[in-house]
Amino acid sequence: MKAVVVDNPMDFSVKDVPKPDVPQGGLLLKVEACGLCGSDLRTLRSGHRNITFPWTIGHEICGTVVEKGDDCSCAWKVGDLLAIGPLAYCGECEFCQSGQYELCEHQKELGQHWPGGLAQYVAIPAECVHLGNIQKVPEKMESIHAAVIEPISSCVNAQEKANVSLGDTVVVFGSGPIGCIHVALAKARGAFRVFIIDIDDTRLEMASEFKPDEMINAGTVDPVDAVLALNDGKGADVVIVATPAPVATVQAVQMARKGGRVVQFGGMPQNNSTPPVDMNLVHYKSLSVIGTSTFAPRHNITAMKLVQAKLIPVDKLITHVFPLEDFVKGANLALEGKVLKGVFVP
Repeated sequence: MKAVVVDNPMDFSVKDVPKPDVPQGGLLLKVEACGLCGSDLRTLRSGHRNITFPWTIGHEICGTVVEKGDDCSCAWKVGDLLAIGPLAYCGECEFCQSGQYELCEHQKELGQHWPGGLAQYVAIPAECVHLGNIQKVPEKMESIHAAVIEPISSCVNAQEKANVSLGDTVVVFGSGPIGCIHVALAKARGAFRVFIIDIDDTRLEMASEFKPDEMINAGTVDPVDAVLALNDGKGADVVIVATPAPVATVQAVQMARKGGRVVQFGGMPQNNSTPPVDMNLVHYKSLSVIGTSTFAPRHNITAMKLVQAKLIPVDKLITHVFPLEDFVKGANLALEGKVLKGVFVP
């Protein structure tokens, strides 16, 4: 079969590789669509701590069941179209036992611990079948849309923890796909106004499809002053940092209003992850600083419902659909920032 193979950072291609066997207790899928996300781009650039090259990446997967493994007792059958959330939880740690699956201490992920979905076929191990996030795709939902349920799930978790609510003013740092999802999700949760901040006019222009109430270029104006001016000097109720730029976290704390919530959604570079945040502002403004990562099954279920109800406009999120054989071209365009969200179809 054809699959993307990453041999080293910035050394990747589509190659012929053996078709995977169906796992014991698992599933074999014919991949219908697989998204390329920010973490995939980081892996292409510089590798990943959980990955030993050569490797096939890709964890935003939609596929059709072509075979069930021995002892697979799941309800899905051959021919079902499934959206695959890549995470598998251990089910045994204190967090899983308390229902906080997003904090699982032994979490594993397709595309990292098992080969990913940027291929014609992908094996879904028993752990993902029984302790993961798999949903049957609703009728009339396109496979390319079902493939991007996964990143929406993480955003649902973040905004749930930040309690984004009716009447809030929300600021989102970063106009990539995650930032755009946050804009749409905040509006769906009843936010009164949503602003988006970036330093790239081209990226902001792509984000304009999501109808933010204000777009702020932090390369030309002070974003803190801009947000305060737009909100009568009181700042924002919720500030979501969906960028790895450390300065955004510093500015997020500065622009949050008293009693506001700051969500650190984007991971920072390992060698630059200690920005000089003024903790007196956190203290005297009684701010809540919230870190989030990944998601639980309930967030994945909600994400599917949001897409089905068209509350998250995934047709605008996905700006490019490439055939799998054009992966090198599509990945390079994404690495250059010319793609908002790319999906690959074998």
